[in-house]
Amino acid sequence: MEFLVRTENRLPADTPDVTRQRLREAERKRAGERRDAGVLKRLWRVPGRNATIGLYEAADPAALHDAIASLPMWRWLDVTVEALATHPQERQAGQMT
Repeated sequence: MEFLVRTENRLPADTPDVTRQRLREAERKRAGERRDAGVLKRLWRVPGRNATIGLYEAADPAALHDAIASLPMWRWLDVTVEALATHPQERQAGQMT
């Protein structure tokens, strides 16, 4: 299943710089691991906000939850998930090729 995942990072403003940097590095590493595993397909930044939009693929919602909860910044993320289904027009386009 594919999922559109929107996250907004709510890490407190008073978080020490050294902690913030450590978390960012760990987050990048874990996102790379999720990408290598085929779970994270695409990732976009939202300009002007500490937010991302990602295209994820997981066997089911529980597997997606586990993938997102494995992120080091998980406890500070506001997460919105939309399950995606292939549009009939896309299925027809795939049959034409």
